[in-house]
Amino acid sequence: MEQIRKQYKKILSDYIGNQNESDLYIGQNFIKRMIQKNVTPEEVISIHKQALEEVYDDLPDSVLHGYDFLIEVMVHFGLKVQEHQSLLAKQEELRIEMEIATKIQNLLLENEIPKPRSVDIGMISVPLRKMNGDYVHFMHDDERFLSVAVTDVVGKGVPAALCMSMVKYGLDTLEYANSNPSYVLEVLNRTIEKSIDDSMFVSLCYVRYDLSTNVLTWSSAGHEPSLYYDGESESFYDLESKGLLLGILPEAKYTQQDLDLKNGDFVILMTDGVTDFRNKEEFDSREIIKELALANRHLTAQEMCEVIYSELQKLHDFKLEDDFTVVIIKK
Repeated sequence: MEQIRKQYKKILSDYIGNQNESDLYIGQNFIKRMIQKNVTPEEVISIHKQALEEVYDDLPDSVLHGYDFLIEVMVHFGLKVQEHQSLLAKQEELRIEMEIATKIQNLLLENEIPKPRSVDIGMISVPLRKMNGDYVHFMHDDERFLSVAVTDVVGKGVPAALCMSMVKYGLDTLEYANSNPSYVLEVLNRTIEKSIDDSMFVSLCYVRYDLSTNVLTWSSAGHEPSLYYDGESESFYDLESKGLLLGILPEAKYTQQDLDLKNGDFVILMTDGVTDFRNKEEFDSREIIKELALANRHLTAQEMCEVIYSELQKLHDFKLEDDFTVVIIKK
């Protein structure tokens, strides 16, 4: 350190005497050596103060006190810089972990939209953040039955994603698309209630469509009611069901109901992120969705989903408040 002090004094003295660019350049390069020797910012100021005292014998005490103050300030500044750098490193570590978790979630929850001959199916699911708290699960036995589950975990981030993976596992173990929706919800409820934290809940709408009889059966566990459009009467109906959210009571029971799906009919399944207009209380969100669906019923189911998402984004000034998921089953 003593050698550094002497060298710095020589460089400072030369610059004070000449005040030319070459001496300034030498001083700037000398900083690199100080960094290599792990000289802290407050030590640099202390070296500078000592060099000035040796160059000038008559420095006022006020100037020296000013340097003492600056040294103390820089000690605190250095600590804050270290703390900030540590937080940035942790943030970057979390960001990388979140990227990996998102990729894993996408792989785990990947589910191809089936294409049975008698119905047209569309879906759009857009997460608010990287991890999606919504999930759509399709099952199709290539013969008679098509089933769709639309799920929304109450919560966000990694905990919700882990819970969603458990829901998918439960749905996968059921295997068969012909299972009664009420039975599916009761099995999932018991599985989830045993396995997740008390603060986590899951809403789920499950529909089964019989391709041979055109009967659609639905059941719901505290989920946003689906919309049914009757093409013959050109009217919309809410598919209400009052089942408890999954994961609250282990012995909860769920009812199911049927409707006949005719040509020109369609059903809109969605999560509450679609109807959540918390900043636009003057709008009736479900009426807006009905109007959009009615005006675009000539489009394919996928195109209808995309139009609904696009138009609702505009109404929200492109600032959606929740994960957004819509599924349309069109006869």
